[in-house]
Amino acid sequence: MDFFNVLTGPELLEVTETHSPEHRERLYPPTVTLAMFMGQALNADGSCQRAVNAWAAQRSAEGLNEISVGTGAYCKARQRLPLKMVRALAREAGRQLSTRAPSSWLWRDRRVKLLDGTTVVMPDTPDNQARYPQPRTQARGLGFPIARIAGVVCLSSGAMVDAAIGPYKGMGGDERTLARGLIDNFHASDVVLADAYFCSYFWIAALQARGVDILFEQHGARLTDFRRGTSLGARDHLVRWSKPLQIPPWMSQEQYQAFPDELLVREVKVKGRVLVTTLRDARTTPKQELGELYRQRWNVELDVRNIKTTMQMEQLSCHSAAMNEKEIWVHLLAYNLIRLLMAQAAANAGTTPRALSFKHTVQLWSQWHLRPVRGCSIEHSQRLFRLIAAIRVGNRPGRIEPRMLKRRPKPFGLLSEPRDKARARVRKYGHVWK
Repeated sequence: MDFFNVLTGPELLEVTETHSPEHRERLYPPTVTLAMFMGQALNADGSCQRAVNAWAAQRSAEGLNEISVGTGAYCKARQRLPLKMVRALAREAGRQLSTRAPSSWLWRDRRVKLLDGTTVVMPDTPDNQARYPQPRTQARGLGFPIARIAGVVCLSSGAMVDAAIGPYKGMGGDERTLARGLIDNFHASDVVLADAYFCSYFWIAALQARGVDILFEQHGARLTDFRRGTSLGARDHLVRWSKPLQIPPWMSQEQYQAFPDELLVREVKVKGRVLVTTLRDARTTPKQELGELYRQRWNVELDVRNIKTTMQMEQLSCHSAAMNEKEIWVHLLAYNLIRLLMAQAAANAGTTPRALSFKHTVQLWSQWHLRPVRGCSIEHSQRLFRLIAAIRVGNRPGRIEPRMLKRRPKPFGLLSEPRDKARARVRKYGHVWK
């Protein structure tokens, strides 16, 4: 029960008590509000009305006083919920799950962490536009505010260790800038997997200074010539990179001088893809093994899909930027708690969390916690874990699917003007079908 006990363990309880605000005995105290908020993240109907209805039904079933099913009190309780508490709980749950992973889940007894970014959209409100402005390519009144998220994911457990949120548009809105604020999550002996966007001189040098090894895809702007450097085999060599002469805008002169003048890295070509790594010993880490390890980077794409599609975080619902940031962290906390259940189920079944289905676990938990507990609570939990481990995901290496839709959309035209002007035109001229 190692992972499952983390849910009610002293570590998370201490984080909750530390960041919980002083409050009166309300109908929606912080812990109840957070539980209902996470329920919205895990439910297909994430409306506040459904959350309040479920809470009212539960109170009635337990013989408590009836409450109003209006959403006003609950929405105010969500606004009072401290962002620091939600963020600290999400980070602590991810950190514990990553550090407690058994050695059989690791790669050569080393923790592998995935680094990637994604975007989410928000309702078109003045507050959201001010904090997360829409792209310049979208006309005013027709676009949506966009936020960018960079995250660190544990490969063995799938937990979101940490994340950074920033605007999609403007200086400092790119993934590498956001990821610089996450560098403290990488520790000595870790291995970092990332795509070609992160394959830069300064990123590699910063991680190497912390004792972290990297495995990135080669950036398309850098020329790879295997005739240079020290050959380690066919399409495998050691090469020295010189420090760029131009100082990046975000870096001071002192920081630039602190970086080494050159880096010794290893470049290998595996199945048409050039990889860059600081694992320079070809005997202990053959290039075929590096290729197999880099293929596991695709797991971060699946994890992002679980958060954005399965948990429906791709389109946020709040009208203020502060509440949207809170909604993101609530989704990440709920995601990590589901990963905790999967980790315990995998440990009991003698498999790995990556072999279990995230969506199956969400569906099972959404129904399981509504049922009354019969018998010993430990046996009750063990039954849940056995059901979670009963469904395994398919092992389909090298699967390729076209990014196309077969089902045709309905023949409606696109909204090419602000909605209030479109309504006025419809009132005056009627609907125009395209």
